[in-house]
Amino acid sequence: MTLAEAPVVEISAACPAWEQALPEAAALAKVAAALALRHGEAPAATVVDISLTDDDEQRALNRTWRGKDTPTNVLAFPAADPAMPVPDGAPLLLGDVVLAFETVRREATEQKKPLADHLRHLVVHGVMHLLGHDHENAAEAAIMEACEIAILAELGVPNPYRDTI
Repeated sequence: MTLAEAPVVEISAACPAWEQALPEAAALAKVAAALALRHGEAPAATVVDISLTDDDEQRALNRTWRGKDTPTNVLAFPAADPAMPVPDGAPLLLGDVVLAFETVRREATEQKKPLADHLRHLVVHGVMHLLGHDHENAAEAAIMEACEIAILAELGVPNPYRDTI
């Protein structure tokens, strides 16, 4: 498969805890991101980088780019506007999605979800942000959540927004 035929999802796993806790983390993230790109109708020659990192790195990124001195589960850093035309033969460098291991693992435990499912959800969520979706108001959130639920269903991941009792 060439770049022109399918999106390219690069995975960097800077935190060994991901591999220890979930050996298939990189593969799961890659499949989830690729499916989100297809659903989002991203151009075929789209490149996304997924970084599996830790809370310390995530906290530094959150502090630098968002002014929040705390780790968070996922950050998305758009590099391009997916609606802008791309020159013939050039890839669309869409951006980066960064996940923090300790926060993601803690949330999965608190929400009684498998770590693999929560990872896939957050990857899809981050890619949706790169594709221009947001959840700043109820209408935007409903659209974004519906997209995420549909993508995750294809991956066999239950609705992450369902009420848990």
